[in-house]
Amino acid sequence: MALILTFLGKGGTGRTTVAIAAAKKLSSLGQRVLLVGQDPTPAFGLLLGVALSSEPQDIGANLQALQLHSTTLLERSWEEVKNLEAQYLRSPTLKNVFGQELGILPGMDTALALNAIREYDHSGKYDVIIYDGSGDQATLRMLGMPEILGWYIRRFRQVFADSDLGRAISPFIQPVTSAILNVTWTADKFAQQPTDQASQMLDQGQAAIADPNRVAVYLVTNGDATAVASAKYLWGSAQQVNLTVGGVLFNQIPATEALAADFAPLNISTLPRQSSPNDWQPLIDALPDFKLAAQAPRPLTIDVASRQVRLFLPGFDKKQVKLTQYGPEVTIEAGDQRRNIMLPPPLSGQPVKGAKFQDRYLIISF
Repeated sequence: MALILTFLGKGGTGRTTVAIAAAKKLSSLGQRVLLVGQDPTPAFGLLLGVALSSEPQDIGANLQALQLHSTTLLERSWEEVKNLEAQYLRSPTLKNVFGQELGILPGMDTALALNAIREYDHSGKYDVIIYDGSGDQATLRMLGMPEILGWYIRRFRQVFADSDLGRAISPFIQPVTSAILNVTWTADKFAQQPTDQASQMLDQGQAAIADPNRVAVYLVTNGDATAVASAKYLWGSAQQVNLTVGGVLFNQIPATEALAADFAPLNISTLPRQSSPNDWQPLIDALPDFKLAAQAPRPLTIDVASRQVRLFLPGFDKKQVKLTQYGPEVTIEAGDQRRNIMLPPPLSGQPVKGAKFQDRYLIISF
């Protein structure tokens, strides 16, 4: 499995330049690196000095790069959807719909990008995959997709099983599925079996996102006040998708005491200005050891013994954080992100007895 590395920050702070420098650094250390660009325009290739395609191509020793093209990814994914349908239906209904005629709807780009990264990760060809995306909330929503989709499947599968419709059709499920589908489902498995494969994939994605040795993100900012504010906001928002922020990169600005305090306790690196488009070495030398991301504060810790849940939410104050509990899970709203926390059995279903916001942590007691 590869380390998946990406960068967050306001546009214009140099995220793409930093991503390229990181790819050059890690590949020079002997690691097999894939640099993935989300931007399909020629700008990404111009910075690299090569014309890129939608397939990985060698651009240096141990270094490959590509640009994601959503239309190509959609064609490939649609074929997978039709293959899955054919596993369950004797007469597939999607066989006459072709991926080459499908248009891209809003939100498809990030979902297709995440699936592409997953496939490259599972190929075993790379030690590091560096993703140069939008670096904003869209990137965070992409990385949070496994947890959100996992919740939807878990929640609505149970809602269906408990519904009047689910109970009404349960006596007919086994004979109908035997006659129409290629599989035999019992009533207990009807709401579960079609989604098992997806659930397993989402569980793997959630585990990767939660592990800073598997997925790490760094903030990039410059001296602009709006860039600093955006970086702080994205830092807190990243915690809502269970993503560890490993450090902050001050691009072309000194690390003043005030800035260091704003981002404490993150590791801070200051990056120099490139003297020329081809002079990468000073920037490469200034980059941190990305393996140290695991030392950063974790987004979520659950202490069953003390019956407490601690969420690290930097960049927000208590007025910007909302806690609700409607069932066995608790819901946290912060940074235009909503997160449902699945509690371990000793705490599941227990009412919240208290909550406080202290030292950038939301501490919930049960």
